[in-house]
Amino acid sequence: MSPATLIPGLLTVPTSRLDGVVADFTEETWWLSVLKAVFILLFLILSVIMAIWAERRVLGRIQTRPGPNVNGPLGLPQLIADATKLILKEDFWLAGAEKLSYMLAPMIAAFSAFMIFAIIPFGPQVSIFGHSTPLQLTDFPVAVLYVLAVSSFGIYGIILGGWSTHSTYPLLGAVRSAAQVISYELSMSLAILSVFLVSGTMSTSGIVDSQTALWWALGIAPSFIIYVISMVAEVNRLPFDLPEAEGELVAGHMVEYSSMKFAWYFLGEYINMFNVSAVCVTLFLGGWRSFILSSFWPGANEGWWPMLWFIGKVWCLMLLMIITRGTLVRFRYDHFMAFGWKFLIPVALAWFVIVALVQGSRSFTGVSFTAMMAVSAGILVVALILLFVIPSGDQDESHERMLSGDGTLIIPGEEIDAFAGGFPVPPLPGQTLSTSPRQARREQQMAAHLQTTPDVDVQEGTDD
Repeated sequence: MSPATLIPGLLTVPTSRLDGVVADFTEETWWLSVLKAVFILLFLILSVIMAIWAERRVLGRIQTRPGPNVNGPLGLPQLIADATKLILKEDFWLAGAEKLSYMLAPMIAAFSAFMIFAIIPFGPQVSIFGHSTPLQLTDFPVAVLYVLAVSSFGIYGIILGGWSTHSTYPLLGAVRSAAQVISYELSMSLAILSVFLVSGTMSTSGIVDSQTALWWALGIAPSFIIYVISMVAEVNRLPFDLPEAEGELVAGHMVEYSSMKFAWYFLGEYINMFNVSAVCVTLFLGGWRSFILSSFWPGANEGWWPMLWFIGKVWCLMLLMIITRGTLVRFRYDHFMAFGWKFLIPVALAWFVIVALVQGSRSFTGVSFTAMMAVSAGILVVALILLFVIPSGDQDESHERMLSGDGTLIIPGEEIDAFAGGFPVPPLPGQTLSTSPRQARREQQMAAHLQTTPDVDVQEGTDD
């Protein structure tokens, strides 16, 4: 066994693995790298096709919509129809758009999505044409930071797509998306930092290797929950699809795109779903390692079988996002942002501090890591329950002191004229709209009718 070196505040790791990279690329050749890259490309494209098919089938069952489930054998002809429509649809160009940015924006979004899987380990060392190589394109000591950097770069495709059109609704959708990514990428990063602390590495192969005895989804469960919530918000899925709220922004930043330019955005969105799912499996669910099968099957984590376990875990998270879309409703925008900044980020930061303290005190207390993290997670859960159960004493006072945009005090129950400024405005919390002229005439007619026929019951909406 190689000598060990103690890194302050982290795990005791072998000297030969101080960089955290476990995968062995010594026998890697250029054609093996090309072969892996082609496999990743085909895997993602075929997975997107299967995800679209599976989403329509699952949503059709959940929402009792038979269309996707009866359109041909297993609903497969619908995929052919969609692909044909995207290819043959007219590809229009806006006269006032920034031509270069308008064309590059969807390509940036799709290209960034394809890059994430380069550092995702599909399995252990295997033999390919006589060469021992890991089922992973590449790995390096800061591989997870590479994921965060590439995902942040991908948002430029959305922002440029909204700005370059010189149109109102796409710009609003792009701004919303930027605010959303900034908000929930912070909580996601804090959850990932906890994994860095307990695993002692930022290499994806090293993180998978650190979960041989315990998956971090169990060891640091709050980080896992925070990441799952944040990843759904990162890919703009219900209930967090505010940048593409169809009822408000008509598909957000993609309004002015059609044909294959729209298809690039569509492809990037679904690939990003696989990206966040694969990162979640790698960081929290043991990666390609099987937890149950390996207990009675010694060869479960050897050879090509682990690739099957990895893909199965990824698809479980994909189905979770699909079921979430079919069951939950969209957040209101202010509630959505408040949840990210006022709840999720503080909780993620508090849990990160707890993990750092536990990890740093392990060498002094001698208590097992599992026991200390279980107690810490229990304390955090109790604190969150008390936070929701105990009401705030100044809720009524804050409601009474609510101010409008111009500093005017809002009186609860006060009626306002929505057209006073020349254009309609929605009421603020505590305000009510005055009766519309149409409703006032209708009430006057009803009152006059009741006075002339006092003994007759009038029922609106009945059909004689």
